[in-house]
Amino acid sequence: MYLSQLKAGGVICRQGETARIVPGFSSTYDLAKAAIAANASIADLIGKQGAGETVDLLALVAGDKLDCPVRHPDAAHMFLTGTGLTHTGSASARDSMHADTAGMSDSMKMFRMGLEGGKPKAGETGVQPEWFYKGTGVNAIAPGEGLESPSFALDGGEEPEIAGFYVIDNDGTPVRLGFSLANEFSDHVTEKINYLYLAHSKLRPASFGPELLVGDLPADIVGTSKILRGGQTVWEKPFLSGEDNMSHTIANLEYHHFKYGLFCQPGDLHVHMFGTATLSFADGFKTEAGDVFEVSAPAFGLALRNPLVLAAETPFTVKTL
Repeated sequence: MYLSQLKAGGVICRQGETARIVPGFSSTYDLAKAAIAANASIADLIGKQGAGETVDLLALVAGDKLDCPVRHPDAAHMFLTGTGLTHTGSASARDSMHADTAGMSDSMKMFRMGLEGGKPKAGETGVQPEWFYKGTGVNAIAPGEGLESPSFALDGGEEPEIAGFYVIDNDGTPVRLGFSLANEFSDHVTEKINYLYLAHSKLRPASFGPELLVGDLPADIVGTSKILRGGQTVWEKPFLSGEDNMSHTIANLEYHHFKYGLFCQPGDLHVHMFGTATLSFADGFKTEAGDVFEVSAPAFGLALRNPLVLAAETPFTVKTL
């Protein structure tokens, strides 16, 4: 089952090739809250709503009618976060950015910690991963919309990832809705200057969807990351995800995010990205304004596409009261 959300309001459920409006709900967030309140699964609640009208999902995507698959009505209560160095192919790219002549880089040390302790036995707590903050729902960009690189940025590059969506219930318990494709857009040139600039490099928008996969994450995900320029593919590479290709379990990554009470406030929405192993930057590719990033994987339905936009400089001053 896949869910998507209309910018104008409305939830779409796709099963097989048939996509229908879910009657009675204007947002996926409201649908999730209702399912939590009813102590029911999303699938069961949708089934009780009856069959809505069919829609042409491809036409909606082409017309930029779809939003992120889940969005909080108050952007300040939607948190975008992620973990890095979680995939078995991720260390080499990051190590090349942060290696020094003294020996193993911090990136490689963190990666090896994940290999040794990121998949704990049942009842045990695994090693904590690298963690980063990308902002609030203000930075959540709909499929088809531009990923804007600020005027002070040194680079704007894609990161094809899988994201998990979580609503916090009234008892402060995280409830997972499902997973979607994500483009965790970052500034890798800034990051390369110094590892301590990683926090700066991540304060960029990210895009999600178009569809939310309801249910468990497949263990072995094979996708494709592309960059198109003038309608032609100028860079392309497969990417792998799922626990078979990761040095951490999803449960371990979830634990180390939600162990903080700050992230368990009732009603909040969390979108957590689980890392990547594939970057065009690692291949020496330089993106340009107008390039279109495409992230796709058969298990996640429709492809996620976003153009790169370079923002104009916006001078500001700090006022004193």
